[in-house]
Amino acid sequence: MPVRSRTAERYARALAAAVAAVACLLLAGNAGPTAATGYPTPAPAEENASDLGEPAPVNR
Repeated sequence: MPVRSRTAERYARALAAAVAAVACLLLAGNAGPTAATGYPTPAPAEENASDLGEPAPVNR
């Protein structure tokens, strides 16, 4: 029969597991795409049209 561990050891293992779980959740939450992916962000249509000297498109 295995020897029962001390209460302090069980609490220490539980605390370590909780810290590891929170760290994993924080890392997973921040693991999204970054702005530095190499793809430029498109400007709105009004800015593109005014930069070219053309009128902005009209939605019909």
